[in-house]
This record gives sequence, structure tokens and C-alpha cells, in this order.
Amino acid sequence: MSRCLRILGFVGLVILTACGPAAPSQGVLPTFLSPQQLATPEINSAYPTAQAAESNASQTVSGFSVSLQKAWRDGKQLYADVCYGLPDDSDWTIWNAHLEYGGQSISEFSSSMLSKQDAANGQPGQRCDELSFYVPPDADLTSSSLTIESLGAYPSQADYCDLYMPKIQQTLNQRGIGITLNCSDVNGAMAMQITGKPSTMSQQDAEQAVYSDEFYTVTGPWSFPITFNQ
Repeated sequence: MSRCLRILGFVGLVILTACGPAAPSQGVLPTFLSPQQLATPEINSAYPTAQAAESNASQTVSGFSVSLQKAWRDGKQLYADVCYGLPDDSDWTIWNAHLEYGGQSISEFSSSMLSKQDAANGQPGQRCDELSFYVPPDADLTSSSLTIESLGAYPSQADYCDLYMPKIQQTLNQRGIGITLNCSDVNGAMAMQITGKPSTMSQQDAEQAVYSDEFYTVTGPWSFPITFNQ
């Protein structure tokens, strides 16, 4: 009997040990970084930031003024703030421009408007745009240049009647091209139409002469040197 009691006591001890609370696990301590590890990484010198020496340079070509306010390089982009007089109330923008450096020429650029001032008190309006050109990090810009080739504005039908038809008609008359124009109501809106042309001229040729982009572009060039210290 005493042997059975010892066995039962041992079994009970095992059961109590298994059902008891587990030993607390080891906590995870936070990791602290030194001030040196938290410091901002040093900017790679391969992506320089610099201001061009030139600023507030202005040129006038064919009676239209364009000015380079400032230019700077930020990493892989060269930026230039350019202001220009507006020929009329149309939505004029920089149509063609290119950046030259080290025998290379870049004609692809992005543009965003910075400001626009309407004409007032006999003074023409002015618009300022920020141009951006991609340049490789190793590009040598110690002697570069920015050229604005042309300004342009896509006219609406209302613009043709309100702004462009007199100029187009005058140019056609001066060139001896027998095309006549008129504006009339088409579906509730005024539209410029060709009302007369030489019998030997096709309708397509007449439209090419009338809707040529020469009537809503201003051609330069306006060129500005841009130099950086390497």
C-alpha cells in the first residue's frame, strides 16, 4: 500500500509541475543607433548643384524680347527661368529650344509656367516659364548655351476671327495669292472660312497657305551663354 501511495504522489508532482506557470521569456531589448549612424548620408558629388554665372540677360529679335532670369544645375537637371513678351492675348509658350554643351545639343525639355501678366496701359503682356533639360552627371557645362528658337500659340477658331484673320489676309494680299477670307457663324460659333481662291488652286493648297503656323509663331533665335564653374 505504501508503495502505491509513493507512486501516486510522484505522478501528482509531475502533473503539478507541467500545469504550473511557464518561466518568463527573455525580453527583446531596443537597438540604439549612435549619432554617427543617424547622420544624413553625404550627397554624392557626382550629382552637383550649382548656379550659373549669368542672370537677367535679355535679347530682342524681330521686335520680341526674351530674357534669361537665372539658370542652375541640380543633379541631372539643368533649369532655366525664361521670360518673354506676349505678341497678343493667345496662349503663347516656348515651342522650340535647345541646350548646347561640349559639342552636344539637347532639344527635349519640359516646361512649366511660373507667372503670366496680361497687357495693360499700352505695355505688352509677359509670361515666365521654367525650362528643364536632362544632363548627364559628368556633363561639362563650363561653356554651354541656351537657345530659344521659337514661341508659338495654337489658336482657337475664335482666335482666328478675333486676332489672326486680318494678319493672314494682309500677308496673302502682299504675296499676290488670290485667297479671300471671312468669318461667319457655324453652329453658334464664329469660324474663319475661305470664301475665294484661284480656280487653279486646290482646296488643300489654299488651307495650307491660310493655316500655316507662320501666322502664330514668332521665330528667334534668342541665345544666352550659360557657364558653370567645374
